[in-house]
Amino acid sequence: MHAPPASVKHPSLEKWSWLSVPLLKMRALQGWAVVASLIALITLIPITLVLSSLLTPEHEVWAHLMEYQLPQLLPNTFWLMLGVGMGVILLGVPLAWLTAVCAFPGSKFFSWALLLPLAIPAYVTAFVAIGLLDFTGPVLTLGREWFGAFPFPAIRSRGGVIIVMVLALYPYVYLITRNAFMSQGRRALEVAQSLGYSPLAGFFQVALPMARPWIVGGVMLVLMETLADFGTVAVFNYDTFTTAIYKSWFSLFSLQAASQLASLLVLFVLVVLVAEQQSRAHRQYTPTGKHDAGVFIRLHGIRAWLACGLCLTVLALGFVVPIIQLVVWVMEVAKEDLDARYFGFLWHSLLLAGLAALLVSFVALLLSASTHLHSGLFSSITARLATIGYALPGAMLAVGIFIPMAWVDNHLIAAGWVQSPVLQGTLLAMLLAYLVRFLAVAHGPIDSQMHRITRSMNEVSQSLGVYGINLRIRVHLPILRGGILTAAALVFVDVMKEMPITLMTRPFGWDTLAVRVFEMTSEGQWEHAALPALALVLAGLVPVIFLIRSSSKHA
Repeated sequence: MHAPPASVKHPSLEKWSWLSVPLLKMRALQGWAVVASLIALITLIPITLVLSSLLTPEHEVWAHLMEYQLPQLLPNTFWLMLGVGMGVILLGVPLAWLTAVCAFPGSKFFSWALLLPLAIPAYVTAFVAIGLLDFTGPVLTLGREWFGAFPFPAIRSRGGVIIVMVLALYPYVYLITRNAFMSQGRRALEVAQSLGYSPLAGFFQVALPMARPWIVGGVMLVLMETLADFGTVAVFNYDTFTTAIYKSWFSLFSLQAASQLASLLVLFVLVVLVAEQQSRAHRQYTPTGKHDAGVFIRLHGIRAWLACGLCLTVLALGFVVPIIQLVVWVMEVAKEDLDARYFGFLWHSLLLAGLAALLVSFVALLLSASTHLHSGLFSSITARLATIGYALPGAMLAVGIFIPMAWVDNHLIAAGWVQSPVLQGTLLAMLLAYLVRFLAVAHGPIDSQMHRITRSMNEVSQSLGVYGINLRIRVHLPILRGGILTAAALVFVDVMKEMPITLMTRPFGWDTLAVRVFEMTSEGQWEHAALPALALVLAGLVPVIFLIRSSSKHA
């Protein structure tokens, strides 16, 4: 008796074999949809828990907030957002116009150099400004020696906070608006001039209205950064929701009060997000073409030097002066500060940033793959929900991550499984908060590279015998490598500079460079805060270089 040929199939199975491949594909797609849903759930849990505190208000907590906190927090937050919003428009838009459309001495240099203030965290610019311009600082002391008593606005004021944050955040508006002006080219102004408008009138009547959606988008981004800021307002002792959350938790020992304040902060952020989405909802523009890119309005005489002077002044105040002052302070205290403790701060920062970069980049890769393979409304919604965390303040996320972990620890202790908390104050809590906060940062560059992988590319690879894991390693990974490295670098630097999450969720004794800056500035020891601050600035140059390279490609 001979065995039947291997090619012979059972008749009852033959007619259903055509279903096997589609069923496998359907199961794979469902699996990727589940992955995307779980990633979005990680973001939604802390937001939901914080907002749910509004449903169970405690009258004593709210009475305390209404009497002592909100009367100061609400006007402080309002005036800060208004001042910073107006300031970045008045600074970022003219600079964007000058470097995108006009030619003057140093215009090519300033076109990328004006992005350098992004490398300096706002809280570093804040303590440098106070160290220089405080009543006992070198600038006012020298001014009194030269001119005697003279009135000078106090740097420790609302105006001081606004000016520092404008100098630190204007590059967001500058970068986005400059790209808008460059895409319009010169033709729009030529049309305006053919209608009898001067170059200045053409700017206000044509170029500015056409760039308005981009300007609004940049301002909305700045306002979200302003709401999320903790370090700058803490240095100035200017109470906002983020500092109030920290004080309620660590000074008043009231997690409930911190949760209630965080819920109000989330509502503020959601309002800004909705406004930002509405500002982009009807943005439609057709570029005038690349052939206009090399044509500039040449400024001469006093106008040229005024434009150069404006750019130079902003660059000096936002980048050059802070760097010089940090270097001076570091030279004064380097021998004292460079000890084993400092290397511990550096190691903790590098370790946290490295672990976070690996985790966030891997999750962003999974999210991008799931939305790429399972495209549709559901995928777009889950991707949007999963990446909304970047708009949420770190102080709010610290509360939102701590609450469920405290709940789990309490139940484990009550059940007798553990004797002490095992989740609170651990690296896991910090990494989860980083994941929610910076997933959007990693998702952008990875997702842009993921769109380069097409179905025809996969079909050609499979026709050559490359399937499964080999397809991922030999074809997909080389395409995605640049996006993954960019995502990891951006997350690494953001975690290095991040302050509220690290400060509020770190294990006991786990200090980083950012925590060291906070502790030293809290005690007014600006010189001792300079060394870790300078290290953070050097790390911050990495994403700025990426932005400069990206901007130069569109120039």
